[in-house]
Amino acid sequence: MPDIRSPVDTRIALLMAFLCSLWGFTHVTTKVAAPDISEVMQGGLRSALAAVLLFIWARVRGTPLFGRDGTLVAGIVAGLMFAGEFAFVFAGLARTGASRLVVFLYVAPCLTALGLHIFVPGERLRPWQWGGVALAFAGIIAAFGDSFTTAKTSLMGDLFGVAAAVLWAATTVFIRATRLSNISAAKVLFYQLAVSGLLLPVLSIAMGEPGVVRISAMAIASLAFQGIVVAFASYLAWFWLLTRYLGSQLAVFTFLTPLFGVAFGVVLLDEPVTLAFLVAVILVGAGIAMVSRRG
Repeated sequence: MPDIRSPVDTRIALLMAFLCSLWGFTHVTTKVAAPDISEVMQGGLRSALAAVLLFIWARVRGTPLFGRDGTLVAGIVAGLMFAGEFAFVFAGLARTGASRLVVFLYVAPCLTALGLHIFVPGERLRPWQWGGVALAFAGIIAAFGDSFTTAKTSLMGDLFGVAAAVLWAATTVFIRATRLSNISAAKVLFYQLAVSGLLLPVLSIAMGEPGVVRISAMAIASLAFQGIVVAFASYLAWFWLLTRYLGSQLAVFTFLTPLFGVAFGVVLLDEPVTLAFLVAVILVGAGIAMVSRRG
């Protein structure tokens, strides 16, 4: 039976925009809670919380998570890549400017499109769609380009951003190119949450992070948002989309995530709106439109 995924339509485009807004807001909540719970530890705790919620949700719906279907090894590999991505993101934030890290991290949609083009025949992009990917990435560089001259830089932090981008793209491509693309979204996500929920706290300790410094209302609210809304609900929706729609088209929407992060910074943290950001919004929007074009 051929593996056929649908192109992204208006309804799915709006859903992706909403998911990206949630992911962009996550950067704000992570920073706010960092004095109380260190970043990598936050990643581990939110994954553990989301894994428990997903287990309960699957039991209520009768969705099997532990049946033998030949995906155990692939699921563990996907989980290790998922955990590694977040470990590099949070470790990179400690070594380079956040804006610089965003630029390197959001090489991932380009790498995802390339990987799917190579390894998944039904995901091949046409020339104008590659132009859209390039245009959207140019928008991200426009939005954060000033940081390359003003931010305190670190080569190690930049390399961590690139490593996170490679792992993010590799995870998406791996899921689409293996048996994981044919099982339930709940099980795909459970593999990743379970592995990262176990691994990230250990990595946090090994990295010398302070871990849980104090339990404050802000820390609890941040973890609840990250665990329930982001890691459970939004990631479940993302992996469900990957089982039904073209991953190369979905990936380019993730360029919206850092723009939402900046927008929330403007609204909630009184950060200024720059001309570069407005140009970035136009470029990313045009790039998404080009990739989503059907012909």
